[in-house]
Amino acid sequence: RENALEQADEEEDQKLFQNQVKQKKKASQAITKGVVNSATGATAKQRKRKRVTDEAADRRTVFVGNLPVSCTDQVLKSLFKKYGQIQSIRFRSLQDLSSNVSFSLSRHKVHPNAKFINAYVVFKEECDAQKALKENGTEIASGFHIRVDTASKTSSHDNKRSVFLGNLPYDICDDAVREHFHDCGDVVGVRVVRDRSTGLGKGFGYVLFENTDAVHLALKLNNSVLMGRKIRVQRITDKKKAQKSPDQSRTSKDRVDKKKKEKSCSNDSFVGEKATPLKKSTKPKRLKTTPRNKAGKNK
Repeated sequence: RENALEQADEEEDQKLFQNQVKQKKKASQAITKGVVNSATGATAKQRKRKRVTDEAADRRTVFVGNLPVSCTDQVLKSLFKKYGQIQSIRFRSLQDLSSNVSFSLSRHKVHPNAKFINAYVVFKEECDAQKALKENGTEIASGFHIRVDTASKTSSHDNKRSVFLGNLPYDICDDAVREHFHDCGDVVGVRVVRDRSTGLGKGFGYVLFENTDAVHLALKLNNSVLMGRKIRVQRITDKKKAQKSPDQSRTSKDRVDKKKKEKSCSNDSFVGEKATPLKKSTKPKRLKTTPRNKAGKNK
């Protein structure tokens, strides 16, 4: 009996010990989970704060394109300082992206085939950046009309006043495109999409006009020759309307076909048709015969 009591006490002590271990383990897991959640929350807050900061900085930044390779900080400062205090100027590198060179040095080491460079001008006030957009289309050097636009992603391009250009020469300059469409109307801006490492064009670009009437005239220049190549001039379609799901397009097509079928049936339902009489078969009818087994039983 004493042995049984001692064994029972040992079992109870062991159960208590196991329960204590489990409680400590749960408490440590809860603490670890709370630390992880707090760290995740802090990281999410930091990302959100950084995103808001970047967006605010983009609203104070203007993108300046189609600059000559010889352009310097002093040239841009003298051009934009009348609109407000400039915080910084960064030239966009056109050399190999694998090299770790700062922005201040990269502009001096452009690709040998590059004829154009771009820059970012950061103002201290957002309103000053909006005022600086007036310099869009300014001829900063002979044959270099600069393109000035906001760096913020919220800036929307007016597709109704723009045309898409295809099959452009790779070594084309913006001013050649501007001159080609000059008779269509006032050109607000020209954007030739270029390769970052070489500065050469990728064969397509865009032209933004002052009004929509110029777009109709520009479309007539489709297949016109520019620097020895027939260029394509097309309207810019809305991506949301163009990217329809195949199921929706199929269902709409099926509906149209169904309506056409119903219409044809409804029109033909009142048209009389001559009935064609059935031909009588000339084969003699075969007599029904009973199986031999059944015939024997009937007998």
